[in-house]
Amino acid sequence: MSLKILQLVPESLPTFRPDVAVLFGKYLPRHGVECDIVGMPSQQPPQAQGFRSVRHGRFLGSRLLRELAFQWLCLRALAGARRAGCDAIQVRDMVPTGLLALLVARLKGIPFYYWVSYLISEGRIERARSSLAQRPTLRARLVLCKGLLEQWLLYRIVLPRANHVFVQSDAMLRMMQARGIAAQRLTAVPMGVDMEVLQAQAIAPVRPEGWEEVSLLAYLGTLDQSRQLERLLDALLIVRQRIPAACLLLIGASDTPSDVDDLLAYAQRAGLAGAVRVTGWLPSDQAWPLLAGADAALSYIPRGALFDVSSPTKLLEYLALRMPAVGNDSPDQAEVLTASGAGWLTASEPAAMAAAMAAILSDVPAARARAQAGVAYIEARRSYRVLAQALAQRYLDLAGARR
Repeated sequence: MSLKILQLVPESLPTFRPDVAVLFGKYLPRHGVECDIVGMPSQQPPQAQGFRSVRHGRFLGSRLLRELAFQWLCLRALAGARRAGCDAIQVRDMVPTGLLALLVARLKGIPFYYWVSYLISEGRIERARSSLAQRPTLRARLVLCKGLLEQWLLYRIVLPRANHVFVQSDAMLRMMQARGIAAQRLTAVPMGVDMEVLQAQAIAPVRPEGWEEVSLLAYLGTLDQSRQLERLLDALLIVRQRIPAACLLLIGASDTPSDVDDLLAYAQRAGLAGAVRVTGWLPSDQAWPLLAGADAALSYIPRGALFDVSSPTKLLEYLALRMPAVGNDSPDQAEVLTASGAGWLTASEPAAMAAAMAAILSDVPAARARAQAGVAYIEARRSYRVLAQALAQRYLDLAGARR
């Protein structure tokens, strides 16, 4: 039995989000689940990425025009959907588009699924309120109104009427249940690792120039202000009281360049200017060797409503790379580190994280031996091969129940 899903996503195509490109483009087709994907245009050359079909408009200079063209493309794709060639319509993280798709799906008798990878309405509301607290502007008020309206639409109309809702984590699933969404209409699909790609690469550890002999900590991911990475710098300051040569390599960047400038300014004020470096965004074939060259890898996820329901990828990659990993007690990280026994789970305070970092740096060979257990856990529980198998079965079960 094969299934065809029309999926509308807010990402530019080609997309490099693994829970879109890897899950739906590479692994699900192996189980007979094919995806016709509609997304935003980008300046990258077109790529099939394993999808059954790919639709995105021409890249336009104006952001408003791009958004309008994308919505028109979504409308055309929905209008062209037919029960004979479409087993489900699925929308990811777009509330107004989800409402439109829900109406079209009902009219055409096609199942409608909604995929929540991030609490986008809550995020918009939080950012708008933060902006209003600093400087009241008309734009911030409009963003707040949009967030509140979309939040109402999502929880009162779209999700209660969706045939099924896919969420990012078990914590998000419990949150949705508390919002009144029935458990039997919810499925958690956490982030994973493409172990085939990782195992096919010969990753030779690389040290940054001038840091060949230091005790090296590394972080891989976004440096957005919302990630509160100042806490990692505070932890580094504590570690350096015991291990003066400890340094931190931040492999990543932010879509808002001032966030990186602010983070480096914080490091300078703390006396860490020579102990912190930022690489900027790097492709995985450059980022992974730098990560592997470190003595320990760090994953700090801020606690709170937005991030407590997330499913961080960086910790999974650390474990798959056999890196001694420190993760704070964000729910998904706590589950992964407890079940794998391969890393160091800490409270979210800098002192607790610093203690784990210092323990690793004090005996790196022993820490690397402990980290070996991470690979088997990722392969069995968080590889996209395993996640795709379970997700494909859920799609097949939903289709079978409807028929």
